[in-house]
Amino acid sequence: MYFGIDLPISGEYADIRTLAALARAAEDAGWDGFFVYDQIASDAPEPLIDPWIALTAIALNTERIRFGILVTPLARRRPWKIARESASLDQLSNGRMILGVGLGAGRQEFDDLGEASDPKIRAALLDEGLDVIAGLWSGTPFSYSGQHYQLRDAQFLPTPIQTPRIPIWVGGVWPNRAPFRRAARWDGVFPHYQGPDGAGMMPPDVLREMLAFIGAQRAATAPFDVVLRNKTPSGDLDQERAVVAAYAEAGLTWWLAGVEGHPRLHDMRARIRQGPAK
Repeated sequence: MYFGIDLPISGEYADIRTLAALARAAEDAGWDGFFVYDQIASDAPEPLIDPWIALTAIALNTERIRFGILVTPLARRRPWKIARESASLDQLSNGRMILGVGLGAGRQEFDDLGEASDPKIRAALLDEGLDVIAGLWSGTPFSYSGQHYQLRDAQFLPTPIQTPRIPIWVGGVWPNRAPFRRAARWDGVFPHYQGPDGAGMMPPDVLREMLAFIGAQRAATAPFDVVLRNKTPSGDLDQERAVVAAYAEAGLTWWLAGVEGHPRLHDMRARIRQGPAK
């Protein structure tokens, strides 16, 4: 089981130096990963920073900890730009980058900015974009002919340090099945849960159900990451260890602490210093 921090890039957290310092503090306290959201617009007037520039600062301010983005809505990004940025970050960090992707949502990030608002179109852009990114990471001449993207003899060097590629984690909301068929093609899954009472923490038995579905779709035998954000933080590490154990038994591989419940920045600093519930 790995333990990570997962933070927004808005409000109090909209400061690149602050995020880089928090990442270093997390590394020093024994955490395994440090992740940030991808957001380009908000429905409220608040500060926002660019996550990719933040990741550069995080890479430069740490030595061991894995880091990445959870998740980038690939439909509003050029896949060749993501391929170049992520490979550069992997080189910069000596192979510590993780790429989280998803469909994206929110009028302010799509409709209001003239991006594709139809979820089916965004899904097609996401699937084609992932194929393009993986092809460009290969370092060999790559051509692609899709409905939305066409490339001819594109060769991107240097390649990422990690092989066979930078890990790709796919986000989605269970019990919608399509995102989890997509996740089965790649290296990990970052699920959210919409239960009978609304959005909440995915119970361990539902996690097992989801993983059985992914396993039935998955041909690869390579390791597969299963990532959850702790939506019920208490600060009591003994209590959290007991909860983590139940999820680990169900198949979880990454447990993330973040800003569920809207803890202020000084509270988040304290939680990071407290260390993971190992």
